[in-house]
Amino acid sequence: MRFETATEIDADIDTVWAVQTDIERWPEWTASVRTARRGEAGPLVLGSTARLEQPRLRPTSWRVTEIDPPRCFVWESTTPGVRSRGEHRIVALPGGRVRVELALELTGPLAGPVGWLGGRLVRRYLRLEADGLRRRCEAG
Repeated sequence: MRFETATEIDADIDTVWAVQTDIERWPEWTASVRTARRGEAGPLVLGSTARLEQPRLRPTSWRVTEIDPPRCFVWESTTPGVRSRGEHRIVALPGGRVRVELALELTGPLAGPVGWLGGRLVRRYLRLEADGLRRRCEAG
């Protein structure tokens, strides 16, 4: 089961990357994250971890499994019966703008029921993240 959203941002790719990878500051610009703590200091790299607390969801630990600065990072988390894969992609557009593409893919034996029951919340949180990121980056 896959959920996706996208937004265009009037900011350069490096600015958007810097905001998007500063995980611990996410609660400042998206209501979809209550608290965010990195497992390690320093820049986001392959293997980096973070723990997110989101309204109406259990706290979740994420590990970066793919990274291509400043274009994308992918992280994954596992709960009983479901593997979640979060994709954060930044595509440069003409004129110094970017398109941010966010996706959450659920796999595993319980992915269907979890996606069906929580799909509305997932779509809402992806939209909150995209809109919040746009506002933060465009505010300068």
